[in-house]
Amino acid sequence: MKYLIINSGSSSIKYQVIEMTTETVLATGLVERIGEAAGRLKNIAFPGSDRELTTVIEQPIADHANGMMLVIAALTDGEKGVISDTSEITAVGHRVVHGGEQFLHSTLITPEVINVLEKNIPLAPLHNPANLDGIRVAREMFPNVPQVAVFDTAFHQTMPRRAYLYAVPHELYERYRVRKYGFHGTSHRFVAGECARFLGKPLVACNLITVHLGNGCSMTAIENGCSVDTSLGMTPLEGLVMGTRSGDVDPALHLFLKQNVGMELEEIDNLLNKESGLKGLCGMNDMRDIHAAAAGGDERAKLALEVQTYRNRKYIGAYMAVLGRVDAIVFTAGIGENDAVVRAESLKGLDMFGIRLDPEKNSEHSRQARCISHTDSTVRIFVIPTNEELAIAREIADLTAK
Repeated sequence: MKYLIINSGSSSIKYQVIEMTTETVLATGLVERIGEAAGRLKNIAFPGSDRELTTVIEQPIADHANGMMLVIAALTDGEKGVISDTSEITAVGHRVVHGGEQFLHSTLITPEVINVLEKNIPLAPLHNPANLDGIRVAREMFPNVPQVAVFDTAFHQTMPRRAYLYAVPHELYERYRVRKYGFHGTSHRFVAGECARFLGKPLVACNLITVHLGNGCSMTAIENGCSVDTSLGMTPLEGLVMGTRSGDVDPALHLFLKQNVGMELEEIDNLLNKESGLKGLCGMNDMRDIHAAAAGGDERAKLALEVQTYRNRKYIGAYMAVLGRVDAIVFTAGIGENDAVVRAESLKGLDMFGIRLDPEKNSEHSRQARCISHTDSTVRIFVIPTNEELAIAREIADLTAK
């Protein structure tokens, strides 16, 4: 039972091969700079083991089909490969950013599913076309195995209408499906399931706040195992302060910038998505650089950290109000898993709500899932590494077993 997990971007293919009997990663890799003059593939076989082997290929990569051919060559390489030929792959899973309202769960990919994904391109114009490229290429190269689409948006389709509708003319929802969709759903669902195991309760009995903090950031309120609100919206721009994305701003900012700065809509969209967030506040979007600058007295770096963690804290408070009872708060993704300062500042002053961090546990450096709350905290606090590839593989296993 060897699954190939694919996350296809506009100029990249991120992938893993997972042996599902033991949930072992046999290979992981990245194809990048597809369509550019200097393409690159890096493949790591048996990562983290004493058999670890790395392959790097640098050459022009014309398109995703060419990229997948390089992936297959690396995976089947006689000396550094992990499979003898493509027949050992028993299923292929695809991360798909936007499933719209049509997909509440992961689904086997058919021509009809592809047609729906094409219709959803206006909802995710940067992501769905790239995801579709990966799907089409993989279906050609692995024509006889099940292929499954796992959607970032699916987990959030349990949100009630009061949470996902915007207060704009209802016709915009009816005709164009303007609404909150939410993203990072695969990550939120995975860490919620892991947290339930730590709590010793079924997920359907858990109320959680999951906090995904990376270059992209989102937070989800989970009631009885289901997403009931999330910070990302119709696009991945709403909500928390991110690496280069602004998160929440006054919607009238667009008109202000057009009238007073002379910016066009495309320029404003680029500004809010690629030049804002932490980068906009202090010129840096890597939290390690921001901490180093703040330690050296950089006031804008300190302010960027303060703005981001204040927004995190405000959303935690809002989601506590939404849920009423909260069993646990879970931090995940690159910053959430590794940055003790961001975690501490995001929970600062919440003791009155039963949220007490243990400073020693919080400061420990570990790659393992762990509890970092004080023994007398009524709301438990966890750091749980996300694993979206494994989550996709488990979705495949569940779906193909039916």
